[in-house]
Parts: sequence; structure tokens; C-alpha cells
Amino acid sequence: MDQIPFESKASSRQVSVRGTVVGLAIGSLVLISNFQFGLQTGWVSMMSLPSALLACALFKQLLPAVYPQLEPFTDVENVYIQSLAVAVGTGPLAYGFVGVIPAIENFLTAEESGFTREQGEPFPLSHLLLWSLALAFFGIFFAVPLRKQVIVKEKLPFPSGSATATLIAILNGSEILQEISPKELHEMRERRLREYSDVLTSDERTSLRQERQQGCAVEESGSPGEQGPHDNSPVYAPTAIYGSSPPPSVVESKSVYERNITILIRTFALSSVYTVLSYFTPAIKAIPIFGSRLSSTYLWNLQPSPAYIGQGIIMGLPTVSYMLLGCVLGWGVLAPLARHKRWVDPDADTNDWENGFQGWILWCSLAVMVVDSVVGFIVFTTKSVIRFCLRNDKRYALESMIDDSLQSMLMEEERMINKASGGSHRRQSSVKLVSADHDHEVDSRQLVKLTTVVSGLIISSIICVVCMVYLFGSQIVPLSSVMIALVLALFLSVLAVRALGETDLNPVSGIGKLSQLVFAMITPSSMKGGVLLNLVAGGIAEAGAQQAGDLMQDLKTGHLLGASPRAQFFAQLIGASWSVLFSSLMHVLYNRIYEIPSAQFRVPTAVIWIDCARLVTGKGLPDMALECTIVLGTIFAVLSLVKNLYRDKGYKWLLWIPSGVAVGVGIYNSPSFTLARVIGGCFAHVWLRTHRGDTSAKTSMIVFSSGLVLGEGVCSIFNMIFTSYNVPHL
Repeated sequence: MDQIPFESKASSRQVSVRGTVVGLAIGSLVLISNFQFGLQTGWVSMMSLPSALLACALFKQLLPAVYPQLEPFTDVENVYIQSLAVAVGTGPLAYGFVGVIPAIENFLTAEESGFTREQGEPFPLSHLLLWSLALAFFGIFFAVPLRKQVIVKEKLPFPSGSATATLIAILNGSEILQEISPKELHEMRERRLREYSDVLTSDERTSLRQERQQGCAVEESGSPGEQGPHDNSPVYAPTAIYGSSPPPSVVESKSVYERNITILIRTFALSSVYTVLSYFTPAIKAIPIFGSRLSSTYLWNLQPSPAYIGQGIIMGLPTVSYMLLGCVLGWGVLAPLARHKRWVDPDADTNDWENGFQGWILWCSLAVMVVDSVVGFIVFTTKSVIRFCLRNDKRYALESMIDDSLQSMLMEEERMINKASGGSHRRQSSVKLVSADHDHEVDSRQLVKLTTVVSGLIISSIICVVCMVYLFGSQIVPLSSVMIALVLALFLSVLAVRALGETDLNPVSGIGKLSQLVFAMITPSSMKGGVLLNLVAGGIAEAGAQQAGDLMQDLKTGHLLGASPRAQFFAQLIGASWSVLFSSLMHVLYNRIYEIPSAQFRVPTAVIWIDCARLVTGKGLPDMALECTIVLGTIFAVLSLVKNLYRDKGYKWLLWIPSGVAVGVGIYNSPSFTLARVIGGCFAHVWLRTHRGDTSAKTSMIVFSSGLVLGEGVCSIFNMIFTSYNVPHL
């Protein structure tokens, strides 16, 4: 069947019962995986690529074999399913089940909660549902007005969203939008005529020649200030997504799809076998490669977990190298120093967070991550303000930005994407090249109404306020404090979206800490339950940033493939609703089956949350911790300042300046988690170097790593069953 024309994709069927069921199922698998690794290391993943791949495998291979009359599967339906799966799968982080909730349940003292809770008291399921409901939706409505500005007008790259769009286009043999400068557009037409004259039809050759002549005419008649042709005629490039090779045939597209499916299945199976085996032989989860003394005292073990290796592959060599630096600094330098100098009890148990060195070095980790986040926020905000102030047309730019956002939401008439040009001859996995000087928007009927956004913001904010006040009481969490937290979350969500669009990193952890710092400044230190209020405020900010970022990544994927933003908006709402229920149930299961915290589930993110809340609300630091945090904070503040100031210059030496967030993660996670990720990062580096020039190598590598992560995460449910029935180890 021929592909749907690009201009008609947004209005084609995307929201369906079958797509919703499959999206929720895939998202549930991702959620189970994220719960496992979130409680262990604080790390979760959107899993956009494997979600899209699994959906494609189901509808293009498995179901057609059973139901030959199945309605054809399209790339935009693939986008809908992937968006739904991401909304479900990221629930553990968005709703604080790997951070804020364990911190309140396990580490918050009765005094710090204003004597409303007892330490170690778990939330009942009803309270978990109310907590999740309070955080589930306002971030989605925050993100909708930003789409027009950051995706359509500014065209921020959103690398993960773009990569997902690329994979979906390859798997479905469809078109993908690529916006380039007018000059590059003109040069591309010339190159297509030279390189592909043998594969283009006569009509396409004639069309390209006409577009070339139109471009030249515009260039010749343009004003002196113009840089090249400004016609907005699209060019259908019969090329691979990122390559310059001839168009892939249907057989070639199928082979790419089958190869990636095979990789995913094999790595999933390998990781699953390791997961089940690790239950019966726990020794393989802690191999003392540096000797028994370092293993028992400082936890220098190797855990050859396929999932951790897969996470390292996704992170890349630079990030895992920074984590290794933090690991050596924390567990190889600071921890022995603290024990030797007796800044901590040298006889304390290794897993003692209160009296041992783990709790002590955590303050160093917190200082490094907080200063990195704060400096990055200051530099990013300052650059944006300066750029705006230097514009001669700043008033017009501001009015234009506001008008465009309102027009999108009011569903006023918008120009269709390059109406009627560009031919009916679509090729498999082709690129639709268009001028970046123009905004390419879908039909206004596929956008979200202003009334929907405003009413959604009001309702979701009321739900958040009512639920928080009901859960913790108006004396501990006043209504005004929740309202301030929501407003703060709105502004921090804008920061998260822009940072994600430019760097592919959503600084949700740093945003949560920034919110805690702000609330500490506006909340009296003597206030009853101030630590609990600080945790709640940070959780609200983190939830808004996480959901806004996730939705914007998905909207970038949909924009490049011509999908309906409204359909993706509904996918996010449906996925968040299911995630509220499933995340709460998973948290109850983990609390009933496992001891949390424990050596297996250290919940380091929860410890960071509670320590940060105590720090900013006035609790004293352990012996010599203040001096070490000041030294490390100063060093990484300078490094972060240099890195953020020169980030846009493209200097290669910036790679040698470590990221404070990555170093901080390396400090607070035990070495066994970091070493396995370093193996994955080294593998990714070697793989990309040996496959340089292969445009599908990176996609295959991400699929490979995703299979490793999914296999261990999903099969952890078997280990949970074994534990609940006390199945003996070997």
C-alpha cells in the first residue's frame, strides 16, 4: 500500500483502540524496567526507540500472521503508540516513586514531618494514587503552549526525538521532514539532479529543474541582504535518512527492520537469562575484582549486569568517563580519607547512611550536582536574556511569539505544510527537504485548543492543591505553598524543555534541587514540617519538568513525521492516567516483597532528596563535610561556568571538562553500578569508530542496548515472584 501523502498524515487515523492497548502494554513493560533501575541507581529511560520498534514488530509481523485483514499500520500510528508508551514508562520518576516517596517513607523523621507521619511508615495505596494524581497532568498542559516556539519556530534539535523519528521512518518506509537553509536547499536540488538522474522519473527531473530555476530567479531578484533563494518548495530527496546513497528499496527497508528486531530479541533474551540466573547465584552480582578488602569495605565490585552495560552504551563514553571520575573521587579518595581521619565512625557498617562514609560522601555529591545545575541555569538564562536584548526587533519578536502561540491554541487558520507541491511519487524512507526560513505547521484542526489548555491547567492545578493539602494537612503544606510550587514548576519546565531541546539532557534532578533551594529561602526555618514541605515542593517541580520534556521530545518526533499534535496530547493524557494506577501498584508490591532501602535497592536518589531538604532547611553537616563541599563546589562551579559559556562554540576540548551531574552520580552510586556502565560506554565508542560512515550503526547500537535494559528490567518481575515465595538460592 502506498504511504499517506505527507500533507494528509496529521488528519489520518492515529488514535485507535488497538494502538492504545498496545501502547499501554509496551509502556507497562518500560515502567517495570524503570522501577527496578530507578530504585537501584536513580536512573530511568524514556525507551522511545524500543517502544517504536516493538509496536512496528507487532503490527507488521505478528498480528498480520494471525489476522491477514488487519488494517495497515502507519508511521503516525507508530508515533501515537510510542508517545503513549513513554507517558506510561516514565511514571516512576515523574511521580517521585524512585526519589521523593521513598525519602518521605524511609528517611523522614516524625519531627521533620511535623509529627504527621512516623519514620518507616509506608503510604497506603489510596494515598499513593492521590499523590500520583496530583502530579500527573499539569506538566502536560505546561508543555503545549511551548511547542509552537521551540519546535516550529526555533526548530530546536531534540536529538532523541529526532532519532526516534528517523527509526520510525526507516521501519515504515515513510517520509521525514528535514529543514535546511535556503542556500543548502538550492544546492541540494543541484546535487540531486547530478547524482540521481538515473533513478528519478522524467516528471521528477522536470520538477527539480523548475524548482532550481525558481530558486535562481529568487536569488537573482533578491535584495542585497538576502543570503540565497527563499522559495519554500519541498524537495523529495530519494536518499536514506542521513546518507547520500540511492533510495533503499522495500526489501532493504525490510532488512533493516528485521535486523533491528533480531538484535532486540537476542539481547532481550540474553539479559533475561542473566536476570533469572542472578537470583539463584547472587555471587555474580558482586564480583570482587579488586580483592576482598576493597570489596567488603568500599564495595569495589563488578556487577556484570547487561542492563547496566546497556545504560552505559546509551550514555556514551564521555558521560560514563565522568561517572568513573566521580566513582574514583568518592569511593577511592574521599571515603578512605573520611575513615582514616575519623570524620565518620570507622567501625560503622558500610551500608550505614547515617554514621558511615556513604552518607558523608553523599554531601560531596550533592554539592557537585547542585552547583552544576545552578551555574548552568544562570548561564542559560543570562544568554537568553542577552540575545533578546540585543535584537533590534525584540518587541516584534515577543509579540510574534505570543501571537503565534495563541493562534496555535485557538485553532485559527494555519498554513498547511507546502500545500500541493511535490508530487505524488513517494519513495521508501525519503527525506522531505524544506526551507528552514519558514514555519512548517500541520492543519490547525490538529492543534490543541486554547480553551483545552487553560481549562486543563486550572483543573490539574486544583487537583494538585486539593490532593496535597488532603495528604499532608493545611498546616504542614499550606495552599499558598502549593500554588507557589506550581508557578515555580511552570518556569522551571520552560528551562527543562529548552535544555532538553538543545542538549538532549532533561535536568529534572537539578530542577528539583533548585525548587528546594527556592523554597528554603521563602520558608521560615522554624516552620513546622519544613523538611516535608521542601520535599513536596521539589517533587512538584520535578514532575512538571519531566512531563513537559517527555511530551516535547514526542512532539518533535511527530513534527518530523507529520503526525497530529492533538493525537500525541491525548496519548500523553491516557498514558499518564494509566501510569498513575500502575506506578502506585508497583510501589506497593516492591515495599511488600523487598526491604527498601537495602543492599539491592539502595534508593540513592531518595537519600539525596532528604539530605538536600535537611541541608537547605538548616540542619548541620557531618564533621568536615562543609569544608569538602565548599572546595568541590567551587571547583565544579568554575568548570561548569567554562563548559556552559563555550558550549555553543563546538570546541573539542570541552569534552575534557567533566559534567558535575555525571560526576555526582558517580560519587553517590556504588562502584559496581559505575564499572558496568563504563564497559558499555567503551563498547559504544569502539562500535561507532569501527562503523564510521554506516548510517544505521548508531540505531542498531541503541536497539542493542535497549534490549539489554528491557530484558533485565522486565524479567525482574520473576525475581520478585521468587522472592515473595522464598524460593531458595543455589
